[in-house]
Amino acid sequence: MRIYGNRLLKSPPGTATRPTPARVREALFNIWQGSIAGCRWLDLCAGSGQMGAEALCRGAKSAIAIEQWGRACAIARENWQQVAKPEQTFQVLRGDVGKLLPSLAGQRFDRIYFDPPYASDLYQPVLRAIVAYQLLAEAGELAVESDPKQWQALQIPGLIICRQKVYGNTALTFYCRGESLETIEFQ
Repeated sequence: MRIYGNRLLKSPPGTATRPTPARVREALFNIWQGSIAGCRWLDLCAGSGQMGAEALCRGAKSAIAIEQWGRACAIARENWQQVAKPEQTFQVLRGDVGKLLPSLAGQRFDRIYFDPPYASDLYQPVLRAIVAYQLLAEAGELAVESDPKQWQALQIPGLIICRQKVYGNTALTFYCRGESLETIEFQ
């Protein structure tokens, strides 16, 4: 697969991961253009790390990925090493996204990309954890990838739906911080 700057990235063989379609990736970065350079990027259920690699290519200051599958983590790390500049920092964490999010408490991310397996039950608990651990920066945005036929955007206290876009079989729901962020408790 190729990303910004015509860079070729590796991807795991088989169907264990589902790369974000190029059309959706391009649309996301067009929507977020002007806000990637210098941002702190969080890539949840990162797969091969293509979205984070694209963010690094476009000037993100730092990037963190969480991915459960070991082979995908190794490929994401390779991809990010290939594109990162010396002044950029990155980290690829292997493990369950729900169990690793608490370790990020206290960090704020300007852009968060969350692309779980579409049929998973990760959507609500991860979105609630993002709010509970205050991971989204004050002016930050969170994009959630889903199958538009299987998933309805969730109303999560502490988050506001900013916009929704559908690109064929892929939907993106964008969230911003809501008014009640400080009063949310994680359960």
